[in-house]
Amino acid sequence: MNAQETAPATGGAATGDAQSGRAAILRAARRAFAFRPYAEVTLRGIAADAGVSASLIVKHFATKEKLFNTVADFGPDADRLFAVPPEELGRHMVLTVVRSRREQQGDPLLRVVFSLGNDDERTLLRARFDQQITARLSALLTGRDRALRAELIVGQLLGLGATLSLHRTGANARATPERLADLYAPALQRLVTG
Repeated sequence: MNAQETAPATGGAATGDAQSGRAAILRAARRAFAFRPYAEVTLRGIAADAGVSASLIVKHFATKEKLFNTVADFGPDADRLFAVPPEELGRHMVLTVVRSRREQQGDPLLRVVFSLGNDDERTLLRARFDQQITARLSALLTGRDRALRAELIVGQLLGLGATLSLHRTGANARATPERLADLYAPALQRLVTG
């Protein structure tokens, strides 16, 4: 999510509709760009998947290129994931991933997993992820093996996101975010502190 996604719009009930339309567009665009080459993705296809008109996409993003650049920007996700001091980071990251999945039906990181092909802009998506998530996390860590620890933390967060997606009605769906953090965060925190 970027600053545009969270910026308040003007106007009462229509504001909520506009923001929910924008969120639906971004979810559909993330899926489209992650699973298909850029050249095969169309605004009409994204609109159909999002349940909105193509003109609404143009209103919010102007072009397919600008929409892709919004989808490929992990900076705002990193801001949310890393918004606390290192001694609280493990728990905070788990809670952020779980709450994002439950409240926004999205995952701040998981879209990069589906971009593992070698096609065009998916390479850019992976490069931005590495720079904006993994390298930024590494810079927050202290001690030995910072880059290695950052990669392992990111891997565990991706695994958590995949588990939440895979078991949508499983035991994790019935557990509170706090309980999931109680169980999952200590391993992450050990990697954070080194």
